[in-house]
Amino acid sequence: MRDHYALRAFRAVAECGSFTRAAAVLDVTPSALSQTVQQLESQLGTRLLQRTTRRVGLTEAGQEMLQRIAPALNELDLALDAIRQHGDRPRGTLRITVPAVVAQSIIQPVLGEFMARWPDVQLDIRVENGLTDLVAEGLDAGIRLGERLLRDMVAVPVGGPMRSVVVGSPAYFKRHGHPKEPKDLQHHNCIRHRLDSSGAIYRWEFAHRSGPQKGRWYEVAVDGSLTVNDVPLAVRAAQDGIGLTCVLETSARAALDAGHLKRALEPWLPPFDGFYLYYPSRFQVPPKLRVFIDFIREWGARDMVARQRLAPSRRQR
Repeated sequence: MRDHYALRAFRAVAECGSFTRAAAVLDVTPSALSQTVQQLESQLGTRLLQRTTRRVGLTEAGQEMLQRIAPALNELDLALDAIRQHGDRPRGTLRITVPAVVAQSIIQPVLGEFMARWPDVQLDIRVENGLTDLVAEGLDAGIRLGERLLRDMVAVPVGGPMRSVVVGSPAYFKRHGHPKEPKDLQHHNCIRHRLDSSGAIYRWEFAHRSGPQKGRWYEVAVDGSLTVNDVPLAVRAAQDGIGLTCVLETSARAALDAGHLKRALEPWLPPFDGFYLYYPSRFQVPPKLRVFIDFIREWGARDMVARQRLAPSRRQR
């Protein structure tokens, strides 16, 4: 940037024909401006300006220099002005990665509101369930469960604690009964979920209800006739009476509210740490990401209030 300033200083003197007038344009002292131009001439090994008591003119080298650098300096000034605008207002493309459940339950309901509020921000959303290296993939941020985040990421909670639910259709429970505790799942047809990140079958997670391990989580390997890697497909299969499935409550909420699914094993499924919006660094967070973070926080607060209002009516059912 120092060389850029020296070239701009030379251009200003050449165009103004005076160190005094050029210094006023650049908001520096004439002596400082003269020293800058002298240093530039020293670096180039040639004189660029002819100085007299009344006037400053260009040498032949100075004329060629001005012709060559003026267009480049104009382009550089325009580029720097455009970059500075990124620091003043949210604009540009925001690239984020989210799992399918977040795309459905968080991004989809607020997408129109965010884009209407910030029309100069373009969203590039990648829906993928596996973990993604933000820096390597050129992404600005992502949303994942807190337990899956790397420690060097800056994480902002989104929507508060989450819960998993074990659900089945009323017809399924009528035929096969309700499991009383997690070990009873061995007698049920369970719709299993294959993890995209590893290809492994997800082991259902429960928390001990009592005893010395109360509140501690443990895993149960389940078996069944259907394995999927898509949560909406698992939920639909459960509605169709194929078997029980274990998903995040938000994925089954609509079917639960409509009565298409019923819950099981509730006492073994307490809340746990929920989703976080994460990004690589706190240093100079770009405005486009800053407004997205604030917007998601706002959504999370509204969603928690809405869930609290609905909770009493759900308990009454």
